[in-house]
Amino acid sequence: MTCSQTAIDGALLLTPQVFGDHRGWFYESYSRRTLAECGIEADFVQDNRSFSARKGTLRGLHCQTDPMAQAKLVTCTRGGILDVAVDLRIGSPTYLQWIAVALNDENKQQLFLPRGCLHGFVTLTDNVELLYKADAFYAPANDRSIRWNDPAIGVDWGIDDPILSQKDQTAPLLADSDVRFYY
Repeated sequence: MTCSQTAIDGALLLTPQVFGDHRGWFYESYSRRTLAECGIEADFVQDNRSFSARKGTLRGLHCQTDPMAQAKLVTCTRGGILDVAVDLRIGSPTYLQWIAVALNDENKQQLFLPRGCLHGFVTLTDNVELLYKADAFYAPANDRSIRWNDPAIGVDWGIDDPILSQKDQTAPLLADSDVRFYY
């Protein structure tokens, strides 16, 4: 597996070594040792899966506040997404910067997001499945959303009229939220 630093400090793109032949393929999707070699020391405690039936479904931007903030390791196991992370760590050299990475079942790449980042994605195909590991348990009291099209963040999702949940439609702007992380 190779690890590449993204434009957000601490966010890494992981590319597995895939072994394939006439029968199909095999790759190692998780190795604590390999992640440690990349500088990732997260102790993952929860796996989450999501399914989105239709292309153009946008989920995000989400996070959990301290002390239940989560680092995440995201992979798309079926279909394709544009995965987005926003650095909300005040004092970070990449504060308020965002990245967008295409994750899909063909490239088998994973995106590691450090604590203090918002996360979201838009589906690029129908029938998308996502799997992500989190290093803190889900805590409803700490669950937060920021508006997907907040102009202060300015993510280019490549879509003007996404399919949204009620939660994401009514999410506050960052300026109106209590989300604060420190680098």
